[in-house]
Amino acid sequence: MLRVDSTDKTKLIDPLFAPTSRKFRIGTGILLAIFAWGLFMYIRQVILGLGQTGMDRPTYWGVYMVNFIFFIGISHAGTLISAILRVTGAEWRRPITRVAEAITAFALIVGTLQIVIDMGRPERLLYAIIYGRVQSPILWDIISVTLYFLGSLTYLYLPLIPDAALLRDHCPADAPAWRHKLYSLLSLGWRGNREQWIRLEKAIAAMAIFIIPVAVSVHSIISWILATTVQPGWHSTIFGPYFVVGAIFSGIGALFIAMTGVRKSLGLENYLRPLQYRNLTALFVTMSAIWFYFTFAENLGIAAGQQIDEFPILAAKLWGEFSVSFWAMILLMAASFWILVVPGRIPDSAKRIPVFRPRYAWISASAAVVVFMVIKISSLAPAAASLAIGDINLRSILWSLMIIFLIGIGLGTGLWFKKRPVTASVVASVLVVIGMWLERWNIIVPTMTHPRLAPFSSYAPTLTEISITAGSVALFVLLFLGFFRLFPAISIWEVAEGRVIDKAQSKVAIPQPEPSDHWMTARE
Repeated sequence: MLRVDSTDKTKLIDPLFAPTSRKFRIGTGILLAIFAWGLFMYIRQVILGLGQTGMDRPTYWGVYMVNFIFFIGISHAGTLISAILRVTGAEWRRPITRVAEAITAFALIVGTLQIVIDMGRPERLLYAIIYGRVQSPILWDIISVTLYFLGSLTYLYLPLIPDAALLRDHCPADAPAWRHKLYSLLSLGWRGNREQWIRLEKAIAAMAIFIIPVAVSVHSIISWILATTVQPGWHSTIFGPYFVVGAIFSGIGALFIAMTGVRKSLGLENYLRPLQYRNLTALFVTMSAIWFYFTFAENLGIAAGQQIDEFPILAAKLWGEFSVSFWAMILLMAASFWILVVPGRIPDSAKRIPVFRPRYAWISASAAVVVFMVIKISSLAPAAASLAIGDINLRSILWSLMIIFLIGIGLGTGLWFKKRPVTASVVASVLVVIGMWLERWNIIVPTMTHPRLAPFSSYAPTLTEISITAGSVALFVLLFLGFFRLFPAISIWEVAEGRVIDKAQSKVAIPQPEPSDHWMTARE
């Protein structure tokens, strides 16, 4: 039997064979119900046709394509981030690799399904492979996504082999026979001898190097699919890196949410420590800044170009029918950046100032809701909107008050987030994940409703699309929960290896550099 630390066995192995809790069963039941409803609506869509959706000509891409790009982006949380950290030798990565790699595999499954869902005749999917042409970026996308999926599964499975052997050797006698057979099959006869370890490390290192360019190519090719059409607004030269940065950005947000859920539900605070949150936050903030720059550059190019086909798309996002989704995206991203950066810079002595107390945030939030309702009412009543005090319009005053109250919310929550860095990371991640879905929406839908050489159209998702989207999210969470009901959320052998490395490094005495003769001569 392979040896394992007693603490690791208690926290990581024993819970896998314990009876499922009532909360787990209730949560799984709710997710299954949502997934079943989404599956029913999809079968109904296949029978009745895509007329059940809000898509029509020329808007032949909608929520399903948005979901496809979104889930493929989330998949970068695992393989790309984990691979980069492994290649660069970041030792703090060890407790988060399993969660990250699981997100990759399951996001790819759900994301790829969106293409099938988007097809009115899903049985014709094979035609893209049988009759596909090398000149078509659709075929490139199929090849890259397939390679990425197979590579991600391999990259998830290789580090799982030693842990599967541990589960095989520590499987209780009263456990179901199929679980022992499953762990025996996945462990591939692992015994942990030197030759096996050498081969495993070489295989993981090779896959880490291989998967990075494949992951980058996946989202680059998705951007090429858009850029090679004649649709306006999709021909920016930064689309490739913009999509890759957005994918990594949303992937880190999904990783924060998933690892915090695992940490809280399984009591893994001693494994997922503030060190992981602090380092991931630094990477998160960096990607946020790059994303803001690319977003500004993309829209600035359209605004400065004043192209007759492209400018209506920008106008629709800035002040037209898509302004709510566009500015909601900007507000969510700005709020997440503030939550991660500003609270840590507020001194503890600021709690004596009233505006930094949580009560001030609640007052500001309530006032902001009231002001927003007044703005909406004034927009429905032209007479009210035309009222002015001097030369200042009433709505301008109301929007100024809204900005002041939003600042009040930020100040009032600053110290609260500073004392709760894990909560701050999760809240910021939720805002980013929602904002990045809106970003995909703002890329796809405004262009589809403002096509070249065709009248402008409108698009709104129907109950069918909303139900299938909810079912897709439920399927993603179900796959995640099911996987970690069978396998440890923390890579046991990687954490144990990290302890050995830390212990060895603590015993190494690094001598101070001796002064050079030139320095000693100059000093004399």
